[in-house]
Formats: sequence, C-alpha cells, structure tokens
Amino acid sequence: MIKNIKWLAFVALAFVACNSDDEVIVDPNSTDGTPLTAGSADFSKYVALGDSFAAGYSDNALFMEGQKNSYPNIIASQFALVGGGDFNIPFMADNIGGFSSGGMQSSAYGVRLYFGKKEGSDFDEPLKVDGVSSTDISSMLSGLYGNLGIPGAKCIHLVTPGYGSSFGNPYFARFATSPSTTVLNDAVSQSPTFFSLWIGGNDVLGYALAGGDSTLNPITPSSGGIGVGFDASYNEIVSQLVTGGRKGVVANLPYITTLPQFTYINPNAVVDPFKYYVDGDENKTSRVVSVGDVATINTINGILGFLDQVLTAYGQGSRINVLSTTTANPVLMKDDELADYGAQITGAALGSGNPQLIALSSYLGATFGKVRQTTTGDLIHLVTSSVIGTDAALPPGVPADLGKYGITYPLEDRHVLIPSEIVEISNATDAYNITIKNAADANGLAFVDAKAIMQKLSTTGIVANNYTLTSTFVTGAAFSLDGIHPSPRGYALIANEFLKAINETYGSNFKGVNVGTYRVLYPKNL
Repeated sequence: MIKNIKWLAFVALAFVACNSDDEVIVDPNSTDGTPLTAGSADFSKYVALGDSFAAGYSDNALFMEGQKNSYPNIIASQFALVGGGDFNIPFMADNIGGFSSGGMQSSAYGVRLYFGKKEGSDFDEPLKVDGVSSTDISSMLSGLYGNLGIPGAKCIHLVTPGYGSSFGNPYFARFATSPSTTVLNDAVSQSPTFFSLWIGGNDVLGYALAGGDSTLNPITPSSGGIGVGFDASYNEIVSQLVTGGRKGVVANLPYITTLPQFTYINPNAVVDPFKYYVDGDENKTSRVVSVGDVATINTINGILGFLDQVLTAYGQGSRINVLSTTTANPVLMKDDELADYGAQITGAALGSGNPQLIALSSYLGATFGKVRQTTTGDLIHLVTSSVIGTDAALPPGVPADLGKYGITYPLEDRHVLIPSEIVEISNATDAYNITIKNAADANGLAFVDAKAIMQKLSTTGIVANNYTLTSTFVTGAAFSLDGIHPSPRGYALIANEFLKAINETYGSNFKGVNVGTYRVLYPKNL
C-alpha cells in the first residue's frame, strides 16, 4: 500500500511540472500539433497560375466572394501562418459576376447563378441573380497580382503574347502589366519563391462543351511548339517557374466524366411525359400526365413510328423508338458518324399513301437520315437542357410542332457528346497528365492527383471534417451550380489536397482548413 501511494505522488508531481515551466504547446494549425513549419519551402512570395479554377470561378461567373474562396487564396492564408506574404487578387467589382459594357450586361460573360424558385414554381432550380455587373469590360487594374488564374485559359494561352490585349482574354486584359505580355511573364517577373500550377482543363473542356465540334473549339494537340502544343507549352511554363531552384506544386487533370455538367442528365430519360403539353403543371409538385400530354406524345409517335419502321427495314431499328407516356424519354440527336438513310426515308414517305408523309417526304429524309435517340454512353451537358424544347428554324410548309429541339427535331451534334468523342477527350487528358507528372518528377515538385480526387468524388465520395462531399449536382456539396466549377466547400477541399502534397514533398505540416466552415452554395444576396 505504501508503494502505491508513493507512485501516485510521483505522477502528481510530474503533472504539475509539465503544466508549469515545461508545458507542451499544441499548435492547432499543424497536422501533428507541433509548431507549424514551412519545411524546406519558402512561401514568402507565392503566385498561382491556372484557369477558372484558380480564379475562384463558381456558379457560372467570376465574382468577388468566389475569388475570396479560390483554392489559391485559401492556400495563401495557410502560407501566411509561416511567413507567407501578401497574396493580391484582381477582384471583380461586385458579387453579380461577369462583365458589363456601356451599362449593359455582356451576354458572353453573364451574371452568377443561385438556387431558388422562379415565380409560379414549386421547385428550386439554378436562376440568374438580378442586376448588371459593375465590372466594365474595358476597366483596367494596376499593380501586380499573385492570383494569375484566368477563366477560359488553356495551357497554350499562358505563353501566348497578347493574351492580355483587347483581342485576348478580358479577364487577363484587366490586370496584365502590358497588352503584349504573357501570363507566365507576369508571374516570373514578381520573383516568386513558390508557385502552384493547375492548367490544361480548358484544352479539352472547350471541345467537350462544343459537343465535340472542333470547328468551334478544338482539342489542344500534345505536339507542336510553344503556344501551339500542350507538351512544349507546359514544359516551358514549368522550366521558367523553377528557374533558380524555385519550388512549387502542380496538379493533373480529371476526366470530364467526373463533372456533373456531363453526368447529371440521363440520356435514356431526358424528358418526363408530363412535359410534352403545356398545361401548367410542369413546375408543380402535383404533376400528372394529362390528356394533352398523351395526345401530344401520340402525335409525335406518328412520325417516330414511321421513321422506326423504315430504319428497321434497313437493319437500323435501334436508332429511333416511339415515346412512352409513362416514363421519361430520350431525345433526338444528329449523329454524324451514322450512315445516311435520308434517301430511303424520303422514298418510303412518298410511297406511304399518307398525305402528310408525302408532303413532308423531302424534309423527313433531309432531317432524319443521320438521326437517332440518345442512349447509354452519350453525354448530354447541362447547358443543352436550355435548348431542349426550344424552336428550331424550319423550312416553309413544315408544321411548327415538328421544330422542337430534341422532341420532334434533332439536337445538333454539338449538343451531345457521343462515345467516340468522349474517348478522344479521355485520350488527350491522359496524354496531358503524362506530361504533367513527368514535369513534376523531373523538377522535384509537389504533385496533386486531381484526377483521382475527382474520380473519388464521383464514386464513393470524400469525407472531410465529418462532411461527405460528392459530385452529385447541387446536393453533393463539392460543385457549384454550373456543374463544372467547385463550390466554396469544394474549393476548400482542393486547397487541403494541395497542402497535403506540399507537406509530403517539402516537409511542411499544414493541417489545412475545416471544410465545414465553407458554405455549399452562395445565396441570392451577397
């Protein structure tokens, strides 16, 4: 009994000593509670190069609050804890977003979105905020900026002289040091001690959003010189950034199939049967398939049934099927890879004995010869949803009811990504990622596997600070209302992933931020 008393007394003395002169201080900002350290890196002058992700673009626009929540700004706030300097951002003038010109909102650079109910609707949906941006497209900023994220920029653009001119990109033109400079020059001229580089998404994304139409926005080739090919351009960027032994972090690129912009719409079930006839219940919770809906679908099926019969006779029965009155239906699309059966359709219509089909014979052959319905493997991007059901331009004499995009008139090839185009995009992404990883390894840079992170968001989800983030549109918390760019919480997650890579490579010990303190969606009023 005496021995036990003495042992307890020793513990008490030790406890008192530890809480006086030898108290252990736990740093809440580090991964292990020890004092924060920059490791072998110098964060005193940080620059971030990239595209809209680096800029903090969200909800289909660039605006002030979004810029504050950009992943580079979150990273910079952590760097400041170990001596990081000021991180200047070329702020937009307000939280409306986009640009104005002459007091009018620029149609090419629209306002941001919020989630709310439009008048007469029972459902929340992405809506545009009211107002006109006070950021005039011709206004210029002075000074140097650490955040060099340029919405719309491709890898090749960062090394393109004149990208900051009036003929280039207005997001860069407003703060470029001169019209003839490059984004890369404006970065290295600041003598940074550390950099982040996440670029290349737009080199395939523009093509994807154009539905695989290279005449609208081609994929950047891997080969070619600086400013032409991805490989040479990316390696030139990294070469200049690491000059003098500078350290940094780079990230690879995700597949577009992990973005809700391309996965939210089910190609087999696009249009619900209660939406075919406008009778007031389309935006109500008490929706029913009305007599008008059924009658409209049956009228459409008169044409689709004929087309299906003709195509089936030529071994193409899988192209078009009649619509259902009970379940959601696919939409019509033009597929340029299909064999053209226009002549056969025209001939069958002329010989049908049906006055309507005879009158429309030439139109039907010219319009539906390379048409099919969307199906598994196709990707219909969210922006196409605003096109479905709108009016197409029809030749004289063709009934207006036959001109509804996706319903009675085929969507253009640019509205849908078909499997071969998706493979093309994936192959280009894979090639870019090899170049990015090789550059990181050759220069000892920290590396963020953004491809794996986005893949995990689109499958199992990622748990951070007891919150689960997924790529599910709106409710998944990781993405904003444009289906491409992260939400504030998504940007916080990305910043933490960058910090993890920096810790691993340079021996720093940043804990990162609590993603739960970042909102999921921006409200209407900011």
